[in-house]
Amino acid sequence: MDRIEVITGVQRRRRYTAEEKAVMVAECLKPGMSVSLVARRHGISASLLFKWKKLMNDGGYSANESGDEVVSASEVKALNKKVRELERMLGRKTMEAEILREALEVAQTKRLISRTPLLPPDDSR
Repeated sequence: MDRIEVITGVQRRRRYTAEEKAVMVAECLKPGMSVSLVARRHGISASLLFKWKKLMNDGGYSANESGDEVVSASEVKALNKKVRELERMLGRKTMEAEILREALEVAQTKRLISRTPLLPPDDSR
């Protein structure tokens, strides 16, 4: 007889570890097993299992095995947005620095001109 689960209240979303996901996907790949059958056995949606299967085929589990950090797509988008913003700020600051450098050069040349005598020294004496 199959197990019956009674849901009595509002529950939070179930989180599966990478190992649990890998076991379920591996079970789908066994001869005579289908994604729908495995999903029913574990009480999850078949579409979720298809998604895990696709991610693992694309190399999602290999990042987990090697110890690399897996980042969500929304986090990547947020970080890319921040990088673009910082690049814009860097561009503005670079322009400001160039303008100030040119202004400093102009100010220094004007000081040099004002310190030089207007007439050449008289060598006739």
